[in-house]
Amino acid sequence: MKFSVIFEAQLADPTVEREHRLIHDCVEQAVFAERMGFDRIWAVEHHSLKWYAHMSAPEVFLSFVAARTRTIRIGHGVVCMPFNFNHPVRVAERAAMLDLLSGGRLDLGAGRGGTEQETSLCGVDKERTAAEVEEALRIIGRAWQEEELEYHGELIDIDPHPILPRPRQTPHPPLFLACSRSETLVQAAELGIGALVMGFAGPGSIAQMRSVYDAAIAGRDGSRFVSTVVNDHFGVLCPTVVLDDGEQARRIGIRGQRFFAQSIGHWYGGAGVPDEAVVAGADEVGEMRRAAEQVVARLHELDIPVRPASTATFNADHAYGTADDAIAYVERLRAAGADEIMCLIQMGTVEQEACMETLRQWGEKVIPHFRSL
Repeated sequence: MKFSVIFEAQLADPTVEREHRLIHDCVEQAVFAERMGFDRIWAVEHHSLKWYAHMSAPEVFLSFVAARTRTIRIGHGVVCMPFNFNHPVRVAERAAMLDLLSGGRLDLGAGRGGTEQETSLCGVDKERTAAEVEEALRIIGRAWQEEELEYHGELIDIDPHPILPRPRQTPHPPLFLACSRSETLVQAAELGIGALVMGFAGPGSIAQMRSVYDAAIAGRDGSRFVSTVVNDHFGVLCPTVVLDDGEQARRIGIRGQRFFAQSIGHWYGGAGVPDEAVVAGADEVGEMRRAAEQVVARLHELDIPVRPASTATFNADHAYGTADDAIAYVERLRAAGADEIMCLIQMGTVEQEACMETLRQWGEKVIPHFRSL
């Protein structure tokens, strides 16, 4: 089983100064993760999602981390693949360059970036996002394996061109897809690429998702593969804060997850501004509600269509507590079928000290437990 860390670059109080400090803090965490024995880091790509994700240029972040590390794998988790976010050929060029310079350490995931906030920024056609993601993966798979790329599809035409440079990994870096529903799990399996899944609902939900993925793998005929190389890797998100004081870790973790849930609900589901946005250290419900009202009064957010938000993000049964608590929870994820544990540590209200200590606890106690099995 593999272990990784995923970065959203969340920020409860997004002043310019705090935002700058946060990005450097994420770099510090990523470099430390290599020292602590993690296999990989992942960086998301989102645009204009204040509070929830300030990681708008992961290709730059990952390049910076790659230059400061030697062994840890560098993962796009994930690139927004609709064409107005990123032309497929530009993704192939940038990814190949990073794979080459990092010594063959790159992994490339794809996703839709389908919020109204993001698609309106870049002029993305929301009705085409799923189709454009799949077509982009086909183009990238070909670009890395052919002397000249020529592609004529339903959505885009590319006349013959060499795509340079070629990646270090042969024939190319592993491909993944962000999966939050049964349909995307089936799609990932039929395309022959790995699945990166949310884990907020807990091990029971993960086991169900794994069964959907495995069933689709068993039933596929290869006709939809996007590459000559098949990747059936199943990575699972694992929210976690681990400290010697288990109760403190649980308080910090649940508070961070609450902010995560509210900030994602704001952009994906049309919920209000997160209670703790802009206000540091608010713990009492009444105080947080008053703070939220003050924030709403001074902000002018775009109108976002209301969509049902998942309650899974409010499930607090995760790897919060001591190292022994984390080990027990990872055992449940492993039994549910996880090939990789993607640690979500950097949530909007979790301070850098707690993030670094959590990485240390995983590196010294949790990961070695599973390496010895």
